[in-house]
Amino acid sequence: MIKMFETIAAISTPIGEGGIGIVRISGDESFDILEKIFKPKSKKNVKDLKHNSVNYGHIYDENEIVDEVLVMVMKAPKSYTKEDVIEINCHGGYLITEKILEIVLKNGAKLADAGEFTRRAFLNGRIDLTQAEAVIDLIKSKSEKNLTLSVEQLRGDLKEKVGELKKKLLDVAAHVNVVIDYPEEGIDEPLPKELWGNLEEVHSECDILIKSYDKGKKIKEGIKTSIIGRPNVGKSSILNSLLKEERAIVTHIPGTTRDSIEEIININGISLILVDTAGIRKTEDIVENIGVEKSKTKIKESDLVLFVLDNSEELTKEDYDIYKYIDDKKCLGIINKIDKSKKIDISKLDKINNWIEISAINGLNIDKLEESIYKFILEDDIKNSSEKLILTNIRHKSSLEKVKDSIDNIFNTLNMEMPMDLIAIDLREALDSLSEITGEISSEDLLDHVFKNFCVGK
Repeated sequence: MIKMFETIAAISTPIGEGGIGIVRISGDESFDILEKIFKPKSKKNVKDLKHNSVNYGHIYDENEIVDEVLVMVMKAPKSYTKEDVIEINCHGGYLITEKILEIVLKNGAKLADAGEFTRRAFLNGRIDLTQAEAVIDLIKSKSEKNLTLSVEQLRGDLKEKVGELKKKLLDVAAHVNVVIDYPEEGIDEPLPKELWGNLEEVHSECDILIKSYDKGKKIKEGIKTSIIGRPNVGKSSILNSLLKEERAIVTHIPGTTRDSIEEIININGISLILVDTAGIRKTEDIVENIGVEKSKTKIKESDLVLFVLDNSEELTKEDYDIYKYIDDKKCLGIINKIDKSKKIDISKLDKINNWIEISAINGLNIDKLEESIYKFILEDDIKNSSEKLILTNIRHKSSLEKVKDSIDNIFNTLNMEMPMDLIAIDLREALDSLSEITGEISSEDLLDHVFKNFCVGK
């Protein structure tokens, strides 16, 4: 275990009023510091407190009682950081937690940097880098699916997969090294069939994981969904119905929405970043025209487009103009206002294959709309996300792309009957790229990049 010479401390609960506040300490001097500031009600010596125990007592600043607390004791190496860890559970509130942290720092601890507790967990070998990254994803999860993927990664699923890929490449590397180092053995076959198969399997599995990143990114960041249509077809009413609150202004006057309104909703465990755009039409209103141009941009940027039409009116030139912007692969058609007499004919809008009829103002079929949204873009892509490994981190994707490139080079070398030394070089690069994922090979810059997104205290 790597020894960290400075003992660190930080507040691990959010700033503000709350039931409790937690000040966390980690390092070799944790018990020395605690002994100076904490008196257990049991009157036990602080250094005799049992591992994984909760101890009632008081925090003192010299001879003055500061707060009544519960102190959790976790002794190395059975702690989050694999160091001695103390967690002081005090009364919640900005002043009291800051006061206790100040006392801890005054008695020998250093204020922790962002993510420093988790960084120590990584450096001390408790977790690998993929699991460290899963911690921040877990904290920032905005949907049930993202939470599931983060838990799987924290559990070590990606670490295990990387280990399997490395073993297959190491088997190939062992054979290649024998061929290079012992030419007198007269091995005629550069790479036996089963080892060629190893390379193909690693290449294929890397490819599958790389392709899963787009799904993973959607799960992690949410599905960008734009509601588009000409003015007054009911886009804002649909937004309000999905949100189940009056977020957007709804009137009979065309052009009420001048700018994009953005909200997040959750459908079957997936976050949708839902945007109610300004109605797309030709207008002399400068402000509204800016909103119209932004709407066109939103369409291009969206993962899903909800194209809204008015059931009670015939299709207009504006409807057809908007239709031209649509990519059918990411569009769900919505016919709104079915509580009114039908005048619309969508037979000519043949590039949209998925339609749902609703009345947003009355809440009719909104549940079916949610189901249609999920089935259209989410179910096929993400339904089985718990059944297979999915990447959510661009760093992991980049490393696997380098592995694939190295294996492509190896295939080219073998096919062209070039020197085996070249294969050894590419195998080493592939193995290094896999090691970068788990952090077995890492630089200070990489670690700084990973842990800078953590809060202080984690």
